[in-house]
Amino acid sequence: MTYWGFDGKAHTGKLVTNQSVTKDVISVFSKLYGYRFPIRRMQPVDAYKGSDDDSIDADNTSGFNCRSATGSNSWSEHAYGMAIDVNPRENPYVYADGSNQHRNADAFVRRPLKKPGVINAGDRVVRAFASVGWGWGGLWSGDKDYQHFSENGR
Repeated sequence: MTYWGFDGKAHTGKLVTNQSVTKDVISVFSKLYGYRFPIRRMQPVDAYKGSDDDSIDADNTSGFNCRSATGSNSWSEHAYGMAIDVNPRENPYVYADGSNQHRNADAFVRRPLKKPGVINAGDRVVRAFASVGWGWGGLWSGDKDYQHFSENGR
């Protein structure tokens, strides 16, 4: 998939999803490309030996990852290929107390925030995913997952 990097250049990356949502995901990322929304990198989590933490630390936009949901023993929507994390440094998982797990994301915790690659409530990125029926983790009550979009909103 082609995306705009933070360097203002077009790049080609790989995003693994469940086949049933691939058409919708292509539609969304086509819109993001048209908006010139910057993405740091886009690689399968296999490039990080399946480590969600390493992928997040690399600010990697990713889809499929066979793992549990954060703070749970249940499978994540990523394990089904039905979720995507976009620019996890700029869009961190923020606990209800305002903390986050990744120190490289400290400057991106408070919203709204006007910086490249950041996703805010009601913006074009949220609307692009909503146009195909996907929900955003930034709208959750309690903990917020600003990077997370999923087919079922979880």
